Amino acid sequence: MIVNKYLKIYIDDLKYKQKGDHIMEYVTLNNGLKMPMVGFGVFRVPDKKECEESVYQAIKAGYRLIDTAAAYYNEDAVGAAVKRAIADGLCTREDLFITSKLWLQDYGYENAKKGIETSMKLLGVDYIDLYLLHQPYGDYLGAWKALEEAYQAGKIKSIGISNITVNLWNKFKDGMTVMPAVNQVEFNPFVQQKELRKVMAENNIRLEAWYPLGHGNKDLLENETIVSLAKKYHKNAGQIILRWIYQEGVISLPKSTNEERMKGNIDIFDFELTDEEMKEIEKVNKHTQFYKVTKESLQRLATTKCNFEEGE
Repeated sequence: MIVNKYLKIYIDDLKYKQKGDHIMEYVTLNNGLKMPMVGFGVFRVPDKKECEESVYQAIKAGYRLIDTAAAYYNEDAVGAAVKRAIADGLCTREDLFITSKLWLQDYGYENAKKGIETSMKLLGVDYIDLYLLHQPYGDYLGAWKALEEAYQAGKIKSIGISNITVNLWNKFKDGMTVMPAVNQVEFNPFVQQKELRKVMAENNIRLEAWYPLGHGNKDLLENETIVSLAKKYHKNAGQIILRWIYQEGVISLPKSTNEERMKGNIDIFDFELTDEEMKEIEKVNKHTQFYKVTKESLQRLATTKCNFEEGE
């Protein structure tokens, strides 16, 4: 039995279900909602046809968590893929866990209410399973209030945060009535976020990893420890990393539009890393993020008006 030292959960207690040949493991969030432990992200897939087909193939491969955002300009393509998958009998709406995120221009209470409605319209859904504030900026708590109201109204099944550090959490937490269910941040063997994980665990907030494979970073995927384990378990480096993330109790969002890689990224539940192997991977931590956002870049992004409904 594997015990996660940050979240103090037993991995054996994570819920899983099987649909055909596909196995997916789930975790229960702090509001009782069950969330898949591995999802499919569509960051930087702006082409509508490519995005729709990728999401459709991901659902076909067994993914049930789909992660998009207003700023990705592909909520409508995700919605089209979901509609198609349901029509083809691959899943029901209840099988899926759809995540989206509010962008900076829609922060503040009134703007956020409109942003939520726009996301629901583009996705073509009656509710969103998880809705996040994408970046810490501007009238953050005003936007959070709108998310709380949408959560209470049932439009959003769970609400969360993204890219929130320990310092920012301490700044915002007292203004929240509903605690976030998830904090989505960069996380992988090179960026292990140990202090943040401890604080999130203390508040029963689940960590979710973007860039779990370091955005394809060669040094990470060719790391000697990871490659050695890949050979031992007859897996690839990405699968070893995703298995390590899973055993650390962190949800992951790998992205690939390649169908074989897509299938491989979800094929991580048929082996288990030992405690010693987990510790060996822990040693490769470089404490350096692949993607860095500055206050200046956020300010620039916040003042750039986007029309998400028209994809501009």
